[in-house]
Amino acid sequence: MRARFGFHGAGASLAILFLFPLLWSGYSSLKGQPGSGQSSGFGVGNYTKMAEYGEGLPTYLFNSVAVSAMTVAGTLVVSGLGGYAFARFSFPGKNLLFLTTLAILMVPYATILIPLYVLLGWLHLQNTLVGLSLVLIMFQLPFAVFMMRNSFEAVPKELEEAALVDGCTTFTALLRVLLHAVRPGLITVGLFAFLTAWNDFFAPLILINDAAKFTLPVATVSMQQRTFGAIDYGALEAGVVVMALQCLVLFLVLQRHYVRGFMSGALRG
Repeated sequence: MRARFGFHGAGASLAILFLFPLLWSGYSSLKGQPGSGQSSGFGVGNYTKMAEYGEGLPTYLFNSVAVSAMTVAGTLVVSGLGGYAFARFSFPGKNLLFLTTLAILMVPYATILIPLYVLLGWLHLQNTLVGLSLVLIMFQLPFAVFMMRNSFEAVPKELEEAALVDGCTTFTALLRVLLHAVRPGLITVGLFAFLTAWNDFFAPLILINDAAKFTLPVATVSMQQRTFGAIDYGALEAGVVVMALQCLVLFLVLQRHYVRGFMSGALRG
């Protein structure tokens, strides 16, 4: 009984510890502060000021949703096909190619943004949401391909062979059978891709110059008064709450699949 109580007490303490920054941000976004949208008392003045900042909150939300959706879709398609190829096919240089893909994780994130910015200029994708999404997809692929390869390896080959015997081609067996079997891995990869694209600040800051194309993190950091560079912390906290709520809700909804994805394939050697 004591051990059980201690276990639940430790879990509750950790939950409070991790939730405290978000709760504090919510409190600060509603609390009045001098020079902010809510000068005194409690209210939604900071949220109103944030919603009216620059191009408007709907524009920044649309940009973030568009970038996140393209990043998730591209990551799932490429990592799904790549993970299946690495798990099921044998070809010359397979292990070397896989190690090269994983080696991208060892490259510092900031060091290749400038070369990528030049490359996007050659492709006429500079200062576009599509170009930003392609960069974010590239940084997601090492983990995503590793995850999907292990997820496909955890699926018995007899399942695919049975589909082939029933008349499926390799591609239709992948679409109709195997993708359903590795759905927890796909959800895990998609969730990671969404969280990265939604919260990323550095890549949009470097690759996007037009204020009308700013994502929500860049727009939130840009909310500051021009007088002596004073920052409107009330509006900033409101922006933090708006950004965090989507991530929190999405994680809670997909938590069961997320945990199952790691248990079924991500920890497989």
